[in-house]
Amino acid sequence: MERRRHEHDFEEEWREAGISRGYSYTDYNVNGRNIERIVEPETVEQVFKNLEVPSWRKQITIRAMVTSIVLSFVFNFVICKLSLTTGIIPSFNVAAGLLGFAFVKAWVSLIEKFGLLKQPFTRQENTVIQTCVVASSGIAFNNGTSSYLLAMSSIVADQADRDIPTNVKSLSLGWIIGFLLTVSFVGLFLMVPLTEMMIIKYKLTYPTGTATAYLINSFHTPRGAKLAGQQVSALFKSFCFSFAFASFQWFFKSGSDCGFSSFPTFGLQAYSHRFYFDFSSTYVGVGMICPYMVNVSLLLGSVLSWGIMWPLIEKKAGIWYSADLPANSLHGIQGYRVFLAIAMMLGDGLYHVVYIMVKTMVNIIQQHSMKRKEATVINTHFSNQTLEFMLENFDERRRKEFFLKDQIPSWVAIPGYICLAGLSIGVIPVIFPQLKPYHVLVAYLMAPILAFCNAYGCGLTDWSLASNYGKMAIMVFSSWVGLENGGVLAGLASCGVIMSIVSTASDLMQDFKTGYLTLASPRSMFFSQVFGTAIGCLFSPLIFWFFYKAYSVGDPTGSYPAPYGPMYRGMALLGVEGVASLPKNCLEFAIWFFVAALLINLITHLFQRYETRYRIYRFIPSPMCIAIPFYLGGYFSIDMCIGSLILLFWGMKNKQMANDFGPAVASGLICGESLWGVPAAMLSLAGLKAPICMKFLSASTNNKMDAILSGL
Repeated sequence: MERRRHEHDFEEEWREAGISRGYSYTDYNVNGRNIERIVEPETVEQVFKNLEVPSWRKQITIRAMVTSIVLSFVFNFVICKLSLTTGIIPSFNVAAGLLGFAFVKAWVSLIEKFGLLKQPFTRQENTVIQTCVVASSGIAFNNGTSSYLLAMSSIVADQADRDIPTNVKSLSLGWIIGFLLTVSFVGLFLMVPLTEMMIIKYKLTYPTGTATAYLINSFHTPRGAKLAGQQVSALFKSFCFSFAFASFQWFFKSGSDCGFSSFPTFGLQAYSHRFYFDFSSTYVGVGMICPYMVNVSLLLGSVLSWGIMWPLIEKKAGIWYSADLPANSLHGIQGYRVFLAIAMMLGDGLYHVVYIMVKTMVNIIQQHSMKRKEATVINTHFSNQTLEFMLENFDERRRKEFFLKDQIPSWVAIPGYICLAGLSIGVIPVIFPQLKPYHVLVAYLMAPILAFCNAYGCGLTDWSLASNYGKMAIMVFSSWVGLENGGVLAGLASCGVIMSIVSTASDLMQDFKTGYLTLASPRSMFFSQVFGTAIGCLFSPLIFWFFYKAYSVGDPTGSYPAPYGPMYRGMALLGVEGVASLPKNCLEFAIWFFVAALLINLITHLFQRYETRYRIYRFIPSPMCIAIPFYLGGYFSIDMCIGSLILLFWGMKNKQMANDFGPAVASGLICGESLWGVPAAMLSLAGLKAPICMKFLSASTNNKMDAILSGL
């Protein structure tokens, strides 16, 4: 085995070239090529260089696993509630890293006082917790209980007026867990052999993973630990406020359209078009985390749809569609809401898929071109290894050393993928007889290409396009199988297979990037991913089932409308029936919105590339965000814009404080109201209702009610 060369091995070569060591900016010449070696006086890894890096087994501790389980339950519950209400889910990486640090740090400090501490809390252990929680939360986000799996149920099928037995499947906790356990681990083994290429060779950024690593590194410095303590305090205070306010609101909501959530903030006419502030701490917090332009895009979509388009189309009842249809029929006004949203989402998704694939290919070609240019630096006493070593700083050398030390061998990863794929080919047709083994085989042959594109594109742009690949799978497989053979269920199930693999691949690479920057072992990271995925496959269906039994999940007029359920079923219907199933003029509108999504994205990227002075692209709305309120209405976008205004005014007063504490306060607001859902659901299951119904009526309706009551 070739011995790894260390810095002192190059001292003789540096002296011959006249290169001095030390912390300075040093210019030197290699074969006519000027090279600048920048050595910083104190880098991240130099701060930690005197601390021992534990072995991969010691990075996986019992306290880390217990903390991961607790936080996984919390975030699975929060994500499930958000998925079933609006489907807008912000990143919880900051909250997961912060709470993981706070929990273990408090435990370590306590047992240290009693002299029982055996192993200090390290950033590597913190990274293991973070990875496990994010893996579990990723399953909650992509498990389909609020989208493609719910779309199989009769409650969503009834909205589409398509109750063909072969295209409806009763939801059951058993087969949902079995399906998730079958498909969720495949993507982990698929991407393991590519980690070195993605992170070290191509040096992909993975912005979320990088930001998370810097956050964890900062927690384990004295100043960072102090700030983290203050952030946890702020999170706890906002959590208590949100939980208490949600419990207070419960007493006034004994029926539908009761309570603070039905407050007609802008008048009864606006309320009838779903424009009102519903006093949701959750979505105020979500608005504080999401970028300003996301919230503005949501509000714009609300005004465009519920303020302009739907009132105009409703006047065509009896002309464009039957006036006798129920309000939730996809052949009536609901069809315009769902299919125009689908058209805009598909246009946005298709553009980004093509964009990411093109950017991936261009970047790979540029990488190989740069390697060839570097290889031309020859005829010098510097070897390529020497030159590469000199161009790396201390941090890069140290990170590479630890990252390559515990790599997972390909002879484990590749057979693992083949065995799990073979298991899926046998199990999935048992759960979904509409999918034949050869359908599943084709999906697993497509998956590696799509997973690589998604993981590579995510490293460049931080965008995971898993849901877009899933939507493409719906269209392909549903049309392949056909309506009478259960094409709707086949398309939805294939969506789950593709989404699970593709999303897991990008999440894994993000976490490996975090591990690379914190010196966490790839083996401990992989173990944490597997453990977190297993937790997610159990927790997320159980929590969904809790909501499913306590509330009318999927009811468009209820508290948990699950908007993506009808949308995903609508896509499957398009695949099996074509455009014939659309209401009158809906196809023309859909084409226009599809093209508009493509053009908006194209204009945005043109401004990003060629207009850098005023950065106008920052003010161009997102087509995907514009489309989301088409089905739901504008109430949650108003909540989120209020969150943006809070953060904006806070930043104007004290920008540093807003940057430091904004995400913590927002996370507390989200978690507090969301976790009130646990006792609220238990009260509902026990048949206990709130004692008061606070309802708002117009003056004329109120007078009629008074007359009726006075006559009794």
